[in-house]
Amino acid sequence: MNTKLQIAFFVLSGILFLIGGIWVFATEKRLKRFFLGKKAKDLEDTIIAMGNSIVQLKKSKENIEKDISLINTKLKRTVRGVETIRFNPFPDQGSNQSFAIGMLNEEGDGLVISSLYSRERMSVFAKPVKNGKSEYELTAEEKEALSKAKVV
Repeated sequence: MNTKLQIAFFVLSGILFLIGGIWVFATEKRLKRFFLGKKAKDLEDTIIAMGNSIVQLKKSKENIEKDISLINTKLKRTVRGVETIRFNPFPDQGSNQSFAIGMLNEEGDGLVISSLYSRERMSVFAKPVKNGKSEYELTAEEKEALSKAKVV
């Protein structure tokens, strides 16, 4: 019984030795293919170049993040909502030739431009808007243009 155990141990050891040898051979083959035509100095230069590239990428990323932040700041101040309302202020004459245009940014700042058209004359008005409100009295059409121009 002791002999069978010894034989099993030797067979198992042989199989493990064979698997280990195959693994070493495969690893050697992969390493030779990896280092094919390379010298230690070339590999060191490659690693240094990759490190420099990583440093440049980090700097570029920081610059891009700054640019995006600046663009977002500027974008909040640009006109983002525009709405036009056409209307007839004089029901007894003409058609919807008058208009009110509301233009707002994300912060609710902008302006309202309105035009009143009649056969005798045309008047144009511009009213500044701060935080969604104007210091000048707004007509119903101007208020509607502003409410529709609000950025959601």
